[in-house]
Amino acid sequence: MRILDIGPTSSTNINFLTALGHSVYMANLVEDAIDPKWAQPDADTPFPVEDFVRQNLDFGDRLFDTVFFWDVADYFPTELRAAVVNRIHEVMQPGGQLLAFFHVKPESGLQRYHLRDDAQVDTQFAAEAEVRNTLTNRQIEQLFNEFTSYKFFLAKDNLREVLVTR
Repeated sequence: MRILDIGPTSSTNINFLTALGHSVYMANLVEDAIDPKWAQPDADTPFPVEDFVRQNLDFGDRLFDTVFFWDVADYFPTELRAAVVNRIHEVMQPGGQLLAFFHVKPESGLQRYHLRDDAQVDTQFAAEAEVRNTLTNRQIEQLFNEFTSYKFFLAKDNLREVLVTR
């Protein structure tokens, strides 16, 4: 399988997934989005969404079977969130699956997620970052409206887990 892992780079995930015979592509979009080159000179200047998506989400002809979206959408500027999800939809195989987490309340500190052999996920502090928005279930449904289906689960640590099918 081809897997897209969007979040802070995890050597644990790379080793785990490649040992299973999968190929992994990493995209650390939260840290990329807070790079000073994307800084807006004032509050009235919109985030350069098209340039960001073109520079950070160009995968050539690759299509992905699985996407780990983690909790990164909560850290994006509002105008970037839908554009990233739309681009992910374009680069996923029909029937592909996406795993996303959404914060129930604002928090600080970007987490790195590590997959484990026992089907659990460990977290590790990755960087200082503030959750910009917390979305309701209805807003999450609208975010993934181009996808075939989605299922909500209540995860631990004030997170909602959403499994989305392309």
